[in-house]
Amino acid sequence: MENKDTQTIVGQVKSLAGMTAYQECAVVSREIIKKDTGTVTVFAFDKGQGLSEHTAPFDALVNVLDGKAEIVISGNPNQLKAGDFIIMPANEPHSLKAVEKFKMMLTMIRS
Repeated sequence: MENKDTQTIVGQVKSLAGMTAYQECAVVSREIIKKDTGTVTVFAFDKGQGLSEHTAPFDALVNVLDGKAEIVISGNPNQLKAGDFIIMPANEPHSLKAVEKFKMMLTMIRS
């Protein structure tokens, strides 16, 4: 199931980092692809913002597009910068925090 926003960018060259803008004291997200089989979402985190510890039923690929983040998976902290990626395993607790402003692409495949 695609939304109208996604349909307007299909077949066009775009900058992933340009798909979201930083907002003070906020986390901003924009869904790029939404299908029954998975999603691709771009996030922008202001410095100090994050997502509290949670789990997801599917593996998720995080690709850092800009800035720096700490991603903790099952209690193990990981420092990521632009160009880095990490896979967060299904059913493992994880959290994210912006060490400085950062943007990421999150790809979740539901299978």
